[in-house]
Parts: sequence; C-alpha cells; structure tokens
Amino acid sequence: MTSLIERSIRSAVLLAALALMPVVQAADAPLRARDLGVPFEGTPGACNAITDVAGVEVGHATLISGDGPLQMGQGPVRTGVTAIFPKGRSHSGFVRAGVFVANGTGELTGRAMIDETGLLSGPVMFTGTGSVGVVRDSVMSWYRRQLGPDPQKLFVHLLPTVGETYDGFLNDSFGQHVRQSDVFAAMDAARGGRVQEGAVGGGTGMIAHDFKGGIGTSSRRLSQRAGGYMVGAIVQANYGSRAQLTISGVPVGREIQDLMPSKGQRKDGSLLVVIATDAPVLPDQLRRVALRATHGMARVGGMSGTTSGDIFLAFSTAEPGAPAGNLITAQYIDPFAMNPIFEAAVLATEEAIVNAIVAGRTMTGIDGNTVQGLPAERLQQALRKYGRLNPVPKITAPEGCQ
Repeated sequence: MTSLIERSIRSAVLLAALALMPVVQAADAPLRARDLGVPFEGTPGACNAITDVAGVEVGHATLISGDGPLQMGQGPVRTGVTAIFPKGRSHSGFVRAGVFVANGTGELTGRAMIDETGLLSGPVMFTGTGSVGVVRDSVMSWYRRQLGPDPQKLFVHLLPTVGETYDGFLNDSFGQHVRQSDVFAAMDAARGGRVQEGAVGGGTGMIAHDFKGGIGTSSRRLSQRAGGYMVGAIVQANYGSRAQLTISGVPVGREIQDLMPSKGQRKDGSLLVVIATDAPVLPDQLRRVALRATHGMARVGGMSGTTSGDIFLAFSTAEPGAPAGNLITAQYIDPFAMNPIFEAAVLATEEAIVNAIVAGRTMTGIDGNTVQGLPAERLQQALRKYGRLNPVPKITAPEGCQ
C-alpha cells in the first residue's frame, strides 16, 4: 500500500513538473494551442487542419512593409490574401455548399448564387475589406490563365467567392495594396498538408479578442460508427473583446487584462469561417453545418457585435452522384443523423480560432498602432489556475502531416 501511495505521489509530482516545463519547439513546428497544453474535445486529423479533408488546398500571400505614420496609398502595409480550394487548384467545377450569416456587417461575394443553387465554384478567398474587388477580379484572371480564353470553360468561375474582415487598425486599408500578382501568388501556393497560421495571408492585419489574430485551422474525424468522415475548419479571426475571451472554458480574457492594443479600443471586427467535409451532404445540410460555426465562435466568447461581419460557409467534397440525363442519383446523410458532423464543426471552429490567436505575434502597424500577441506562459498560467492545463513536455510535428 505504501509503495502504491509513493508511486501516486511521484506521478502527481511528475505531471506538475511537466506542466511547468518551458515550451520546447521544434525548428520546423509552428506553435499551436495543443502544443501549449490547451485541452480540446474530439479527435483531429493528421494535420489538425482543414487540409485533412482530402483534396482541400490552402495558400497565402502576405504583404508586410513600411513603418510609421499612415500615408494613404503608401502604407504601412499589413495585409494579404488566402486561397482555399475545395478540391485542389486543378479542379474546375462545382462542389455543394451552404452559407450562414450570423451578423451581416461584412461581405462574401458570390453568396447569392450559393444560396440559390447550393453550388460553389473555385476557391474561397480571404482578404482585407479594401481588397475584395481586386481579389475577385484576379480570381477570374487566374482561371483565364489556367484554362485559356474559352468562355464555356470559364463560365463556372464567373462569380468568385471572396470574404473580408477589416484590418484598418494596423494596415493602410484604403490604400488597396493587394495586386493581381499577390492573388496569383496565394492561389499558386495552395497545397495540402500543413497550413500556416497567425499573421499570414488575409489574416496578416487582423485582431482577435484584442490580441493579434489572423488565420487558424483545425479538424475533427468522426467515429467509424458515425461514418468516419472528416470535418475541417479554417478561420480569419478579427473580432471580439478581451473580456469575452474564453479558452477551453477558462476566462482567459479576464485573467489577462493588460497587453491591450495601443491607442484605445478599436471597432468591432469580423469572423470568416470555412468548413469542409467529405461527408455526402446536401446544400441545405451544409447551411446547417455552417450555422454551427456560430457555436464554435461562442465557445471562445464571440457574441457578434454590431459591426462584426460573421459569415460562415461550408462545402462538401463528396461526389454528388452519377448523372443520368437530367437526373442525379445521390446518397446523403439522414438529416436526423447530422449531430456528429455538427459537433465536429463546432469543435474544429473553436480550436481554429484559438490557434489563430496562439499563432499571433505582436505587430505594429500604421501610426505606431500595436497589437500584442498572446504570451504562451500567460495562457498556460491561466489554464493552470483553473486546472485545465495538459502537460506538454515537447512539441513535435504531427505524425503523418507533411
């Protein structure tokens, strides 16, 4: 009995020591929330990213230049573009999709067609508010370069899908610094596997819960009993107040009340979420999946402020079925069996948002405006206080993720 008690004590001491160990990061492994001991529910895919849904590719183009006072049209520049291809750059066709708008102070081009037909063509693009037009037009030009001057082939890409969040606290948004070449670079860079997070691509100048935000991603694999399908999410996080920030149930924003953005409060931001799945679901079911991003946002403390454009899109990479004339015979999940997919969408969105914040690094932009990154040790301290910190002795690259 004594030896059993001693072993229990030694185990408890070891776990406590591991929780207090400094983070050791592999040179090629970016810092993510799980690496710090943040506990999450559910089972992620190999990369814990939207690219765990087979075929999905993501690329970024990041624009950072200049310092000092704002000179509109000159900078400083803190912006970029992110491209999310549902079935890869070489695919030229539709996938089924659905959109849900939690708060509409924002823009998602092409949404009317998705609502009407349940179909999405080409990539979903993320950028800053001032660059929606050039990104939209550049997507059309990219496909013209890829497919040639054939109106029949190009017709499917006539209404590109571009979402935005406002980066005007750090970036010369009205200077419209994104160019066609930057959009091409993001699209050309799209790949499967690991996804860069934080201040990259469209997320470069974004702020989340008054910490540096940006791009984040995560995934969940359903149990075999639920079909074994994959659900992945990618976010551009640019919303929320500090007091609202909640991570794994811990009121982190109330625990860390300093490190606020310089020069006072900024305006409400926005949240873009794209959810991908390989489950065979219909457009109306995908609209229901997109709605669940609202709950993932809420788990981190988001409440959709008045000027927050919280717009969520879900698509399925599953083949729609074999056409026979004007008929398509397809299988789809029973509407009353959707709960596992809903849960996966909520959990992946939640973790993607936290990953975006954890990946954020302190950034100074126009007029010396500065947004702090969330310090890893302060986050761990808050989680430890509430008994929510997982012991993490070392960070390693996800097994099977390239």
